[in-house]
Amino acid sequence: MNTKKLINLEEFKDLNYGQRGTKERDELEEGYKNFKIGTLLYQARLEKGLTQEEVAAKAGTTKSYISKIENNIKEVRISTLQKIIEAGLGGQLILSIRL
Repeated sequence: MNTKKLINLEEFKDLNYGQRGTKERDELEEGYKNFKIGTLLYQARLEKGLTQEEVAAKAGTTKSYISKIENNIKEVRISTLQKIIEAGLGGQLILSIRL
């Protein structure tokens, strides 16, 4: 019988990447933010039934660039993301700040 204690994601990150504020943990968290943006873009594109090529043409960029954002290979500037969301997907980018 397996008697290992289950841990949550925060505990896992603490154990394997250190506490918040350490270099390794900060790199992990930053990478997750970029991954999340790419995933959100991918999901929105699929929901609209558009190809990367169609979104790129509407937004004035390339299929390759859209692919790199969706696959967390390339970071995207907020102004470019806004153009992709608005012109490419016909949506609206909403940002918030939590303190």
